[in-house]
Amino acid sequence: MIKTILWDLDNTLLDFDIAEKNAIKSLFEKYNLGPCTDSMLKEYDKINKAYWKKFEKKEVDKKLGLVQRYVDFFNVYNLDNSIASRFNDEYQLALGDTIIYLDDSYNIIKSLKGKVRQCIVSNGTIAAQRNKLKKSKFDELFDDVFLSDEIGFEKPSVEFFDYVFDKIGLTDKSEVIIVGDSISSDIQGGENAGIKTVWYNPKGKGHNERPRVDYDIRDLREVYKILGSE
Repeated sequence: MIKTILWDLDNTLLDFDIAEKNAIKSLFEKYNLGPCTDSMLKEYDKINKAYWKKFEKKEVDKKLGLVQRYVDFFNVYNLDNSIASRFNDEYQLALGDTIIYLDDSYNIIKSLKGKVRQCIVSNGTIAAQRNKLKKSKFDELFDDVFLSDEIGFEKPSVEFFDYVFDKIGLTDKSEVIIVGDSISSDIQGGENAGIKTVWYNPKGKGHNERPRVDYDIRDLREVYKILGSE
């Protein structure tokens, strides 16, 4: 019987891609950087994802890398990279200006409140995630929030999950699942931690055998069936 759900936030409960696009475009306008085209956003996405892979593997200091990604991005288009640090700071908060619930996620979480323990587990920055949780009103629904920047370890590390399990007093790993969109962070993390994994995969992407995916879902409402079957 599942008693605890660990939920990822970005691109699982909230549409991060649209929020990111709106945040960057609004800051381009604020800093008079000219139009931010779709091709520019694709270039940023490539740079950004490469840095997050390095954060997960502890290859790059996260605080420095978050700024450096904008230095790299601005350099591609010969933009003023001296504003990278300020741009990044404002970007963290601007992400909360666009709140879009995926698959009616707010009401799903609300309906499960009090029935199972629900926790946020995220690698997002403290400023960005706390702001998004407040503006989405998820902060009123979740039992616990675990952010890697506060813990000192990133998903998918065992240390991240050990910290979570210790704080919630988990004694039986068969009673917990993790739900997330990232194979490298959420699903790999779940396998590392020895818990069942639910891959939120709305586009039906293919996947190799490892890491292990226990449930491959297209819609968050499928979690109800998983809870029933368990």
